[in-house]
Amino acid sequence: MNRPSPTPIIANASSGIVVCDTPEELGAIRDRACAAVLWWRQPASGFQRWIDGLDPALLPAARIILRPSDVRRAVTEICEIHKTPECPERTLLIDDIAALAHVFAAVMKAQHLRMRLSPVSSNACRRFHIDALTARLICTYRGAGTQYGLSADTEAPSRVFTVPTGAPFVLRGTDWPERPASGLLHRSPPIEGTGETRLVLVLDPIHDPQEAI
Repeated sequence: MNRPSPTPIIANASSGIVVCDTPEELGAIRDRACAAVLWWRQPASGFQRWIDGLDPALLPAARIILRPSDVRRAVTEICEIHKTPECPERTLLIDDIAALAHVFAAVMKAQHLRMRLSPVSSNACRRFHIDALTARLICTYRGAGTQYGLSADTEAPSRVFTVPTGAPFVLRGTDWPERPASGLLHRSPPIEGTGETRLVLVLDPIHDPQEAI
């Protein structure tokens, strides 16, 4: 992974958004004044060309609750089911998802995760919102990244920013215990009608798998 060229992102002490350079720094989400953490990176150009060029029907898709240690095996099986071509780039995708699951579970002290891999070609989650959970990791491997901004009244932000493709973004949700809320809202970018297909990874911490089913 490489550090991308400068891009318009809101990230400073007053916004509560932290930009980090290593996966270990995603733990900053536990800092009192932190509303979100952005690991500012981008995939190698060869990987991006590969995943951008895949037929959308070959993109892996699943929604499953599992232990972090089982993520690599599960994603490999998901790729096999969807006939995602076996190649070094597919291995890189699998390894990256497994690594993000391990780091995020450690940060959240979660024994299980809900993992969602979603090819998206519609305006899913197009309204700005805050998720009803403690925290969530989102990483867009293909297509436009998550959009976000600050709003004091839950209305759409006046300035909208976009997470770089391939950059993991960890956000607090409404169940995070500390108050007041930061006012940080996010949404999926509206892409319906553009012909674009995104591939989005979402990880949620699960502390009781039976209740989460």
